[in-house]
Amino acid sequence: MATAEVVVANGSGGADTKTAFKEIYSKLKEEMLEDPAFEFTDESLQWIDRMVDYNVLGGKCNRGLSVIDSYKILKGVDALSKEETFLACTLGWCIEWLQAYFLVLDDIMDNSQTRRGQPCWFRVPQVGLIAVNDGIILRNHISRILQRHFKGKPYYVDLIDLFNEVEFKTASGQLLDLITTHEGEKDLTKYNLTVHRRIVQYKTAYYSFYLPVACALLLAGENLDNFGDVKNILVEMGTYFQVQDDYLDCFGDPEFIGKIGTDIEDYKCSWLVVQALERADENQKSILSENYGKSDPACVAKVKDLYKELKLEEIFHEYERESYNKLIADIEAQPNKAVQTVLKSFLHKIYKRDK
Repeated sequence: MATAEVVVANGSGGADTKTAFKEIYSKLKEEMLEDPAFEFTDESLQWIDRMVDYNVLGGKCNRGLSVIDSYKILKGVDALSKEETFLACTLGWCIEWLQAYFLVLDDIMDNSQTRRGQPCWFRVPQVGLIAVNDGIILRNHISRILQRHFKGKPYYVDLIDLFNEVEFKTASGQLLDLITTHEGEKDLTKYNLTVHRRIVQYKTAYYSFYLPVACALLLAGENLDNFGDVKNILVEMGTYFQVQDDYLDCFGDPEFIGKIGTDIEDYKCSWLVVQALERADENQKSILSENYGKSDPACVAKVKDLYKELKLEEIFHEYERESYNKLIADIEAQPNKAVQTVLKSFLHKIYKRDK
């Protein structure tokens, strides 16, 4: 399960917000290139400049923009002050830097070819495994940015703790994914709903869904210890999002979603294969074992036919409906109306999405 590239912003991020966001990226990058902690050579400066642009830019920036959107809702305003905008955008970029760090290393581990429509960074000529160190540099940039712009804030230590904890959860989820789906003999008996859920929850949900809202809560002066239920709801939403992703990988229209799904060929611990294993008889399990994880189109077709035979499309739609109803009930139980609005706007962006 490669790190999901599609993710939700909880608002569309107006044109003004996106413009401000872009401008602040340039400032933050400039600061990294002028960091007095290291004596850069011209060559190393050029390398960092190109590497950061190549890996931090190019995505939809939904995680980063949703910090700003969430902060506005929490404050109950349509527009933030210049200082508030800068701080919210800066935290948004810290999440985008974190995403870049994960993706650079994830692509090496998965031996991927392309990312965001261009060659993976480690496949760029002259880069190769220097990309490992580049990933480490990207992660260190986050600490430098936080220190430079938030050190005097009362929530500075909470921010550091938040990024450290989310990084640990994500890396641990990645480990579970790698040892379950990549190492050793192909063994479908390792795959079940509990394993799938744990991988998704730790590898994707915390940094994609919880982290942007947690950043906005800290900016708004809140104590994250008071928002345990909000964390649980966002992690649940992230899990639901990845299940949708697994479903669309198989049943989505490649023309519409912009990519051709390869979970079957790649032997991924997908929600669909886990559901199939729960429902299959011995004969159907042997069809799965013989055909899952093979790039031969005939094998892929047999797996998809089996999914249809087991009515997995109907099971997914039932899961989607139940998840939505439970999430809405949990959100409406939140005492803080602004928090309810943030959570609902996240949910309505992803409910019944088709790409």
